Amino acid sequence: MKKLNKKIVVTASFLAAITILLGAFGAHGLKQLVSTEAITTFETGVRYQMYHCLALLVIGFVTVIPKKSLLWTFRFFLFGILLFSGSIYLLALKDVLPFNVGWLGPITPIGGLFFIVGWIRLAIGLLTLKQDN
Repeated sequence: MKKLNKKIVVTASFLAAITILLGAFGAHGLKQLVSTEAITTFETGVRYQMYHCLALLVIGFVTVIPKKSLLWTFRFFLFGILLFSGSIYLLALKDVLPFNVGWLGPITPIGGLFFIVGWIRLAIGLLTLKQDN
């Protein structure tokens, strides 16, 4: 396995484990702390994080993706997880946090944009592959 592919698979594995922990916390630990709406919001962050962990696992094992596309897709997905899911987690917990996180509202769509750009970068990388006939 190439070094970059290994890095992606290992990172995705750790992020997936963290996602499971966050999901369990959201399902069991938040009920007494925040509203049902906040839990639903938190679950959205967990869901998108897991989607992209699984995507990272897949692209980490696929060896035909050009290295540059693989690297940029990895980066975009990581920033998407951090900004999209991370901001959603904090915003869902805003009523119990000892500091103001309202400024994170505009960060969430930027994280979503990173996800979109990552998928487009992956598609472009795959479209530029030379085909075997």
